[in-house]
Amino acid sequence: MARTHGFGGSPEYGSPDNPVLITEAATSLEDQHRARVRKYLTLMSIRIPALLFAAIAYGIWENPWLSMAIIGLSIPLPWMAVLIANDRPPRRKDEPSRWDGRFETDAPAIEPTRHHIIDG
Repeated sequence: MARTHGFGGSPEYGSPDNPVLITEAATSLEDQHRARVRKYLTLMSIRIPALLFAAIAYGIWENPWLSMAIIGLSIPLPWMAVLIANDRPPRRKDEPSRWDGRFETDAPAIEPTRHHIIDG
């Protein structure tokens, strides 16, 4: 049996005759999580030194505006750290879309209901 396709090039992708190359494998979920945790901790580890630097800068230069600017720059760090930590890798083209369009036309329109007041 002559082989016409290289590794990963035939419709039987991942078959015993045509194994999946390890270089094409996605990063494991554990490695992705570990990288996101590392980014989170790096960003959050900048916050405390920034607050200390603001106090030191005020002590040296006695300029409250400089200290407030340093503190102002450190305020969005937790928000940015959470956004980066919750980010996932981009969706692959071969990954199926889970959107089924159900809410576009199939769902009935929501109409207001009348409430009846019962006099008792």
